[in-house]
Amino acid sequence: MSRPSAVALTATAWGLGLATTCLIVGTPYVLFRYHDPSLHLVLDSVDACVALLVAYLLLGAFRRSRRLEDELLAQGFLLLALAGLVGTALPVLDPAAGDPRTLAVWLPLGLRLLGALLVLAAAMVGARVPARRAPWWRQPGPAATAVLVAVMLLARNHLPVALDQSAPPSAHRPVVEGHPLLLTAQALSALCFLLASVAFTRQARTRSGELARWLGAACALAGFARVNYVLFPSIYSDWIYTGDLLRTASYLVLTVGAAREIGRHFAAQAQVAVLDDRRRLARELHDGLVQELVYIRSAAHGLPQERGGLPQQIIGACDAALDEARSAIEALGRSSDEPLGFVLHRAARQVAERYDEPRIVVDLDDSVHVDQHQLHTLVRITREAVSNALRHGQARSISICLRREGTTRRLVVEDDGCGFELARLSESTGYGMTSMRERAEALPGRFRVDATPGKGSTVEVVW
Repeated sequence: MSRPSAVALTATAWGLGLATTCLIVGTPYVLFRYHDPSLHLVLDSVDACVALLVAYLLLGAFRRSRRLEDELLAQGFLLLALAGLVGTALPVLDPAAGDPRTLAVWLPLGLRLLGALLVLAAAMVGARVPARRAPWWRQPGPAATAVLVAVMLLARNHLPVALDQSAPPSAHRPVVEGHPLLLTAQALSALCFLLASVAFTRQARTRSGELARWLGAACALAGFARVNYVLFPSIYSDWIYTGDLLRTASYLVLTVGAAREIGRHFAAQAQVAVLDDRRRLARELHDGLVQELVYIRSAAHGLPQERGGLPQQIIGACDAALDEARSAIEALGRSSDEPLGFVLHRAARQVAERYDEPRIVVDLDDSVHVDQHQLHTLVRITREAVSNALRHGQARSISICLRREGTTRRLVVEDDGCGFELARLSESTGYGMTSMRERAEALPGRFRVDATPGKGSTVEVVW
């Protein structure tokens, strides 16, 4: 099943945000606020926890990449998490003189605005700008937060009232009222998130991370949540608004992205462990089995030739065993991102090294891509075809051609050896041709052999 693209995710989020906003502006018949103090507390706590999780993942990405984008994003989501926790705790912990909710409104609002600005800054710098080395207190997030908290604490008794709370909020129409700083902060946050949504979506086309693919959609929902906060200023801790629901939806999108990023990380860790084990096994085969076979082969050269051809039989068996062992070592130690053409050329050269320096001519299209199973199959077919041409056909020149023809891919191994009669091929009990045919059909593909006595042979695989 194909996964949705970043553009599709972001477009869906923009559609949802626009539809919700138009609904509350255009109709007076839908209830847009609900009195539920417990649910409001739960949503704030869940949102803060998700923001902390995303910040943690981004900090890990920053330690690996040292990119300024990851650093700013981590700081931005850390501030958003801190704002949620502060907004939940301050009404209980700070029964200040005058309006007891004043500091509990302005401090989270300021932290959320700083977080939105850092998210936008991360989207604007892109993925190629390295982070500068500086102590944590000189980083933009911690420095701005320290200044904001100091100003708020010093002016806590002189902060303006954000919104008159003497009457409950309107249920059926937007109320664009409140202190100008309150509305301005929400509007700036909305603009930051909406611009960041577009920027992250554009960047996701060139980035492979799962979280990067979902950031655009999450920022779009967060931006429209702030638009709804302008329409219904969200300072009533006991009330749930459409803005609260859109904000929580943005964090749910981030949760999906974070979960997929964690799954991708563990899958990559498992793959690294498998590759390390395969390389270890390849080293053991090279340092153990291959060295013993080389010793047996060299010892067989010293045996008397009067023993009915036994030394040559031993040497031939050692050559075949060495070929198999080296093929296994090459498959175990192969990197998954090597081009197919390069791998096939190397495999043919490794087989040819055991013979009297035959000429290998290659015409390989590196744009042909296959999965790991197909790569292993094509390497084994190439090695078998080259080995047959050199061992049985006494070829002096071998041509290997890999081509793409529309949706079809074709591998051809051609030699100038002595060839053979095709009529005798079906009578042969040799396993080499049977093995190549079965491997080709498992690609799935077609296998064909063409040969003429005295004029060489051709092995062709089409898939």
